[in-house]
Amino acid sequence: MAGRRPAGLFVGLCTLDVIQLVDHVPGPDEKLTARDQVVAAGGPATGAAVAFARLGGLPRLLTGLGTHPLALGVRADLDALGVRVTDLAADRVEPPAVSSVLVTASTGQRAVASTNATGHRLRAPADSAELRELEELVVSCDIAEFDGHHMDLAVDVARAARSAGRRTVLDGGSWKDGTERLLSSTDVAVCSADFHPPGTGTPAETLEFLHDHGVTWAAVTAGGAPITWSGPGGGGLVGVPETRVVDTLGAGDVLHGALAHHLSGPAPIDGPAFAEALARAATVASHACASFGTRAWLTAG
Repeated sequence: MAGRRPAGLFVGLCTLDVIQLVDHVPGPDEKLTARDQVVAAGGPATGAAVAFARLGGLPRLLTGLGTHPLALGVRADLDALGVRVTDLAADRVEPPAVSSVLVTASTGQRAVASTNATGHRLRAPADSAELRELEELVVSCDIAEFDGHHMDLAVDVARAARSAGRRTVLDGGSWKDGTERLLSSTDVAVCSADFHPPGTGTPAETLEFLHDHGVTWAAVTAGGAPITWSGPGGGGLVGVPETRVVDTLGAGDVLHGALAHHLSGPAPIDGPAFAEALARAATVASHACASFGTRAWLTAG
């Protein structure tokens, strides 16, 4: 890896995010003027790919966008940030999913409404030429990260990545139908406190579930609280740096992109290495929370 930029494959959701900074979330029939706004490409896998590029990696985003003018704007944003897109819905003329986001200025908390991947199911292509191209993408990456959206595609690509000997990482933002099919091809899973597999209610139970379903290294985040992790031989806590929170939107995406970057080398993962990668990723994510929107942190000192 020395002297070579790591290559990452990010599989999942890509949206158009319209982010408004407000004094409060409006009530029924209330109109208010936002303090600021950001319009950018979003989605968990997309945000992770952007962070991976910011840290010096070469990300490829595998998603569905289409040819609608809004999708062209999303693609232009990602091109400018060094994220290459492979579009498995290139013939779609409908608008991409749009996420409407309100960020409360005093707390940095956000409220999000989005259709996500609803109505836009993707699978690995059946055409032999397109399938070979997808296989080449998998082989050319050092690490593959999945956000659980477009689940059928994620399962197919994760199996291919596992067969090719590539490390696989799951961003478990929430439990989705079919997630259990993805876990058997997942090496590393880092999940939010909102990720609740069936029958679980605590981080310890979530970690146990993940290990029982084939995941080797697992962690559960909790905002600004320490990250709980476990793996072969034990586990522990990783502290999250304190920061003045301006906006928490996309912090988990940044953490996963940074984690993928730190785990993209060929060295085997052990407990200290996993804890170190989590700590470094948490530092990057905390930095991203100190500015409004999902782009200002990229150029902040």
